[in-house]
Amino acid sequence: MAPVSYLTNPALPTVRPGYRGNKLFGNEFANGEDLFEPSFATVLKWQLTANPQKAEKKRDAWAPAVVDCAGALAAADDVLIWLGHSSFVLRAAGRTLLFDPVLFSSVGLRRRHPLPCRPEALVGIDYLLLSHGHRDHLDEPSLRLLARQNPAMQVLSSLKMAPLLHGMAPGLAVQEAGWWQQYDLGPGAPLEIYYLPASHWHRRGLLDLNRVLWGSFLIKTADKLLYFAGDTAYGDHFEQIERRFGPLDVVLMPIGAYKPAFMMAKSHVNPHEAAKAANVLRAGHLVPMHYGTFNLSDEPASEPLRQLTEIAAGGLLRGALHAPAVGEALPWAAWE
Repeated sequence: MAPVSYLTNPALPTVRPGYRGNKLFGNEFANGEDLFEPSFATVLKWQLTANPQKAEKKRDAWAPAVVDCAGALAAADDVLIWLGHSSFVLRAAGRTLLFDPVLFSSVGLRRRHPLPCRPEALVGIDYLLLSHGHRDHLDEPSLRLLARQNPAMQVLSSLKMAPLLHGMAPGLAVQEAGWWQQYDLGPGAPLEIYYLPASHWHRRGLLDLNRVLWGSFLIKTADKLLYFAGDTAYGDHFEQIERRFGPLDVVLMPIGAYKPAFMMAKSHVNPHEAAKAANVLRAGHLVPMHYGTFNLSDEPASEPLRQLTEIAAGGLLRGALHAPAVGEALPWAAWE
């Protein structure tokens, strides 16, 4: 049995009273209290199991609409811009944040729609927020490009992430946090950013299973709370976050890559679970993500958003649903 320890960043404040830090079994981060190790046997089972929606998925050519966002990027308004998958630009309190940018196609990750701007337009980034290390959230060419274009950019991420990032772009300013920790943005910062739990895991290679922490983000301005859920299965962390921070104004929640359930249920929420999580968080507004951009799973491309739209239309979603086009600028700060 691997020895158990707890890790946190002692330079950062922990906002949950009594929290000891993230639990590790040897060198592997736990998924909360328990160790979760996805197996290659499950992947093999997926490859050998027929997809009952195979024909439907093949016919489903839906992809999100795309609009050019160059003008919105150049303006100074507080906006939220979806770049596809889980990548967003957020302008809040005069600062520009970029979440989980994957700007290019790569082997196994071919974009099904174009980026809504030239990658070179992503300048003036104050904070790059990286929820975890999976390749559809952390892309080396994207990271190198952003580092070159934004020399003053600070990266806010998770425990043990810095060595991975410095191997891609040496010299990056990286701040690591454990769950329930607040990043140090310096005196007089107009917002607060916290790293919070998610139910997920880490792997980029054969020998690094769970060696880097995963999580979610909360951004607090003078009058708004915005939550980025990262990649997550459904879990009690949503209740814990609501108890600590109260009703959330805007929630960015994944809705795709949930079939087959035997492989995906411990990694991703489905649309019904996403709506349930948003309701538990008492979210005023829900913006879906993690669908439509990459082919990662067995459900047809249009199914996640269609199901979530039906859930909202049936009155089962507490908050308002906003499903933007890729590149559309959402005036989130003006939402009631």
